Amino acid sequence: MPYPRLDRVPENPQEDGQESSTKTRWILLGTFGGMLLLMVLAGADSFRSLQQLRQVSNETTRRLSTRDRALVTVVVSFHAYTDQMERYLLSDEITSDPSGAAEITKRGSAVHAAIGSYPQDCQPEERALLEQLEKGVSAEERSFSGVLGTSESERKHQGQAMVSDQLIPSRVLVLQLASALAALNERRFTEQNRALAVQFDSLQTRLGRTVFLALAAGLLLSLVAGYYILRLEQRGRERYLALARNRQELESLSRRLVNAQEAERRSISRELHDEVGQTLGVLLMDIGHLSSLLSPSAKPVAEQIGRIKTAAELAVKSIRDIALLLRPPMLDDLGLVPALEWQARETSRRSEMEVDVQAEEPAADPSNEVKVCVYRVVQEALRNAATHARAKTASIILKRKELSMVVEISDNGEGFEPERTRGVGILGMEERVRQLGGSLEIRSAPGKGTTVRAELPLAGVTVG
Repeated sequence: MPYPRLDRVPENPQEDGQESSTKTRWILLGTFGGMLLLMVLAGADSFRSLQQLRQVSNETTRRLSTRDRALVTVVVSFHAYTDQMERYLLSDEITSDPSGAAEITKRGSAVHAAIGSYPQDCQPEERALLEQLEKGVSAEERSFSGVLGTSESERKHQGQAMVSDQLIPSRVLVLQLASALAALNERRFTEQNRALAVQFDSLQTRLGRTVFLALAAGLLLSLVAGYYILRLEQRGRERYLALARNRQELESLSRRLVNAQEAERRSISRELHDEVGQTLGVLLMDIGHLSSLLSPSAKPVAEQIGRIKTAAELAVKSIRDIALLLRPPMLDDLGLVPALEWQARETSRRSEMEVDVQAEEPAADPSNEVKVCVYRVVQEALRNAATHARAKTASIILKRKELSMVVEISDNGEGFEPERTRGVGILGMEERVRQLGGSLEIRSAPGKGTTVRAELPLAGVTVG
């Protein structure tokens, strides 16, 4: 009989599968971790650049505010200075009280201080305008000092001329210079804003490039990981198909072995019954004929012949029992139910366990494979109950369903844990039932007996 070829499979598929799963997990973690790292780096770089832009923008705004405040202080101080000077010069009573002149001088010093407090980091144009302001204030101070050095009659006349010829034009000049300074500050602020906009555009471009690179790298990593995962899936699929083919071939081999085993049992049973049994039967006949030829005085010889006859009868009985256990002829001649009843009687006779049979005669004779499977399952279950479980009673229930046959063997033995105990006998029952497309269920617990239930389709399968 040619044996099926088995494809090569991994020596330890469980460890190999765990290794592949671990590789896949690490690849996925590395892929998404790399993408996350790229995005985090891009976000950190963008955040840092935005912080720098915010700092530059805040510094620009602060400088502009400082210049505006300083310029307002200069203008207000100058106007206060010239207003007080104008009131002093246009007063109807020109007094020689030095406190009024001292106050004007003090306000002039305040104008110089305001000009000096203007930020020093200014452009040359701003510095030139500030110097013009400084010169204008100094000129006003010199003119006022000159007016104070004249007599009271001349002082009033020169004061009116000074107001109209110097103070009013100087006010206009100061306003023009302040406007020019404000325009310079505004232009500088606009230029800095434009520079910030350029930097922001550069940041946006760099951020877009970084995001694009991150997405491209993530896509590349995803493609590589996907390709590797597809390779792993392909390898897993090939291994699964190889295992499936090997399992089918093993099932075919198992069916052939079971078929060969049953054929061999049938052949040995027939040989024992026909050849050895008949030979021992002839031997018994010859022993009986020999004993009839002895004289009454040959008692020792008659006793020896009697012992030989007894041994031969025991041998005939043992051979008949062995032949029936290997393959009872009634399974083929009388059917499944008589064979099960005979099996129950023999088990009760050889052990201390009482076996009860409740069987329904099937409407149609099941296939030979189904009968053999049911008989072997009952035989193995009764043997386990009598030998291992030390049961005192057992029952066999055989009933017919619409498309299947159900056999149930129960005992009151010691029981066991089916999930932990998987002997050769149980594996053999499962294999026989599975080959015919049936199902086997074993319910048991320590101290609660055992129930074996098998359900087989009546159509059966062809065992070849």
